[in-house]
Amino acid sequence: MSSTQGDRKRKHPPAKTIKELFSTQQKPNSSATAPLSPSSKRAKLDSPRREAIAASTPPPLISPTMSTANMYHFPSKRGSVPAAAQVVDISSSPPTAGSPARSSAAATGLPRNGLKKTAGPNTHANSGPKKLMVKNFRPIRKVDPNVFLDQTWQKVDAALDTIFKQDEIDFSLEELYRGIENVCRQGLARDAKDRLVKKCGAFVAGALRERVMEVSGRANVDVLRATLSAWATWNEQMKYLDWIFCYLDRSYLLPRQESLRDIAVDLFRTSIFDHAKLNRKIVDGACDLIAVDRAGDVLDRDMFSKAISMFHDIRVYTNHFEPRMLELSQTYVVHWSDTASAEKSLPEYVKSAIALMESELARVSMFRLDGTTRRDLLTLLEDHLISKKEERLVNQDDLADLLDDNAVSDLKLLFGLLENRKLGAKLRPAFVRWIEDTGTEIVFNEKEQDLMVVKLLTLKRQLDTIWKVSFLRNDDLGHGLRESFEAFMNKTKKSSTTWNTDNSKPGEMIAKYVDMLLRGGAKAIPAQLSRKAGKPAVLAAEDEDHDDLAIDEDTEVNIQLDQVLDLFRFVHGKAVFEAFYKKDLARRLLMGRSASADAERSMLARLKTECGAGFTANLEQMFKDIELSRDEGTSYKAIAEERNEKHDVDLNVSVLSASAWPTYPTVSVIIPPQIKSEIDKFEAHYKLKHSGRKLEWKHALAHCQVKARFPSGQKELIVSSFQAIVLLLFNEVKTGEHIDYNYLKEATGLPSAELERTLQSLACARIRPLTKHPKSKEIAPTDTFTFNANFTDPRTRIKVNTVQLKETAAENKETHERVAADRNYETQAAIVRILKARKNIKHAELVAETIRVTKSRGTLDVAGIKRNIDKLIEKEFLEREDDGSYSYVA
Repeated sequence: MSSTQGDRKRKHPPAKTIKELFSTQQKPNSSATAPLSPSSKRAKLDSPRREAIAASTPPPLISPTMSTANMYHFPSKRGSVPAAAQVVDISSSPPTAGSPARSSAAATGLPRNGLKKTAGPNTHANSGPKKLMVKNFRPIRKVDPNVFLDQTWQKVDAALDTIFKQDEIDFSLEELYRGIENVCRQGLARDAKDRLVKKCGAFVAGALRERVMEVSGRANVDVLRATLSAWATWNEQMKYLDWIFCYLDRSYLLPRQESLRDIAVDLFRTSIFDHAKLNRKIVDGACDLIAVDRAGDVLDRDMFSKAISMFHDIRVYTNHFEPRMLELSQTYVVHWSDTASAEKSLPEYVKSAIALMESELARVSMFRLDGTTRRDLLTLLEDHLISKKEERLVNQDDLADLLDDNAVSDLKLLFGLLENRKLGAKLRPAFVRWIEDTGTEIVFNEKEQDLMVVKLLTLKRQLDTIWKVSFLRNDDLGHGLRESFEAFMNKTKKSSTTWNTDNSKPGEMIAKYVDMLLRGGAKAIPAQLSRKAGKPAVLAAEDEDHDDLAIDEDTEVNIQLDQVLDLFRFVHGKAVFEAFYKKDLARRLLMGRSASADAERSMLARLKTECGAGFTANLEQMFKDIELSRDEGTSYKAIAEERNEKHDVDLNVSVLSASAWPTYPTVSVIIPPQIKSEIDKFEAHYKLKHSGRKLEWKHALAHCQVKARFPSGQKELIVSSFQAIVLLLFNEVKTGEHIDYNYLKEATGLPSAELERTLQSLACARIRPLTKHPKSKEIAPTDTFTFNANFTDPRTRIKVNTVQLKETAAENKETHERVAADRNYETQAAIVRILKARKNIKHAELVAETIRVTKSRGTLDVAGIKRNIDKLIEKEFLEREDDGSYSYVA
């Protein structure tokens, strides 16, 4: 028989009470105290006492006078409580009912901590492993738990009345907490919860709601204010409930996905917020605060912020406040947009709409409204202010007014507003229409043809700035800008300015503007195109493309050339530009009037890049001829020095290739003998060196430097060859002696037109070395001329207006007609090439193909192409078939 079996038969000693066990562990001078919070741990039994024999007799009833500090302190002696004294201390738990396990433990003499010693076989009592068995204590309950709940709730109920009445606190929160904790430990948490919900519900639906109902007949804002006050009161009272019922909340409600806070919020929401007479007024009160802010009055920010916080706390923001706020906002925005779009101009409407959107979104950010609110409100604003007002925002007339005024900032606001809905490209039709109308008016304004390029460059500069700054380089609007420029610059119109040809006038004027820049340099740049007169926004936009350049005169000219070349790219017919540019370049090279050789070379490189080497082949040959002529002149002078030949005139000759240079008419003129002899000497030298070549002298292109002696001093006049011939005739007359027009004509041999131009430049211009009699601006055959002895000028070297630099109407007409004729020949050649390749082709296909292949040189209209087809049929290059198609005649 084991020792364990022997212990069971052994008689048990008298059992001790739990109080006695506790008292034996304490020191004589110490007193046991209960923990002050449910989180405090109860004192554990000392290790030496773990083997004490547990008492089998249940403890007596707890004294009703026991304090909270002694709630776990049991009496040390057995005793009985009278039946009449059934008062329960709510700070201590009543004992549980007896159980067989406890009784058997006492009967068998087990230790009080439920540990049972067993000794294995063949082991000594004090050595070897021991087996311990743990059993729970099950005290015998002597008090009914419901009685304990009633006693506890009696004090809690009184405390809640005090809290709800907002009276002074005269009870112990800790004692109430311990009481609720003990109730929960007895399994009566649900009963406590039900009583609490009933009590709170009665208060919220009664006294608290009555406070709000008293103002239900007032304005919405007053009802909202009363509700916020009730909510603040309820939150304050909830603090006490959280303290008292903390154990109930954590041990019973939380495991069931409930909480005291949720219960309190549900009571407030169902009893007050959801009340039929209060619900709409509370929500509309918050919306009225927004309406006050929209009206421009002072918004009660504190009240609105508390209202938003309350809506979030009671979980009605999404289902009640947000839909109502968006509904009223939509009504407001629709009315505002309809009124503003009808009463305000487009810039004013755009500014007001942007300000409204910013203020609405600022309010959302300030009061931290939900992200869904911001999203839905922004969508609402964009729908009614932008999408539904699209027709108003892209109106042709309104946009034209902004473009006429060059309102860069207003256009930027308009584009930015439309881009909120990706509608910026919707401006393209109105934008393109305005550009075409404005450009067409500039191109076909016959009275201001000389200012065409300046106006076009100003327009292009303005539109580039708008595209970069206002339209943020939008691709669709950028393509529209270039397409519209291309459209109006290639419109043709037979008029007096083009001598009734189909030539493109912009091509001619661009060539003349380039000539002006290359002759005058930075000084020739018009003021409206100069960077000095540019607006900051324009300069900022241009600096993006020239940010690495130091802006000096050469750079200024290069920038202007780039801008002119940008216009040149739009022109389809390059033949007109080529003809006039070639003629002007010849004058600059022959007369040395280029402001910068580098600028000339730079422009030639630009044209070669843009149009190809074939376009600039003749232009490059012109530069080569000037260089070769310079070398030829140096060689001629060197040979003359070797031969000790004396020359009365310093002669410089430019030998030009007839195929590369423009065709110039030969003007008959009588050359003075001293000049004639020098010309003959050079011609003999050149023929000796280059046999088989023939020189044809173009005296109309020559210029001279003449020394003139005036009473005021000697001057050096730079004049044309015709002007020099006329001036030399006055060497043979005395001062004041008149020479009539007929004598000058006979002595010079000049045609009347050339003589009149020459005399006008000498006697009627700003610098007048001759005096005309009588004085007038026109030259008549009856006029006489005298040497101007009163001529004065502070300069020693004076450039007299050279007539060669001015193009005559006859020359202009001749150039246009030659270009038009060349275009017809090019068109006929293109048609023949197409027929040779296709053999047979329909009329519409032939016209389309002809336009495509001749586009770069300048396209005729359909009627012009048809006329060239008829000419080719007459010349028997092609024939018309019965079905209307054309076939090539081999």
